[in-house]
Amino acid sequence: MGIYLNPGNRGFWESIRSEIYVDKTGLIACTNKLLNTEEKFACVSRPRRFGKSMALKMLAAYYGRGCDSRELFAGLKIEKDACV
Repeated sequence: MGIYLNPGNRGFWESIRSEIYVDKTGLIACTNKLLNTEEKFACVSRPRRFGKSMALKMLAAYYGRGCDSRELFAGLKIEKDACV
């Protein structure tokens, strides 16, 4: 069984070190705009084999309180976003 609550940032750490990683941290900026609004429930749907698990690992690393993930996001698009 996997860890479903507070999974940490290990999965995202592995993702950004792989050769096929594509920076999709812009999804975090879109998610931040929805927080504390009536549109707070969002569905992120993508075709099969299109990065849903990686996106979940990224969001878990960003919003998780159990670990400090600042260095993982250094140099990525979200670091340049003024709203974060």
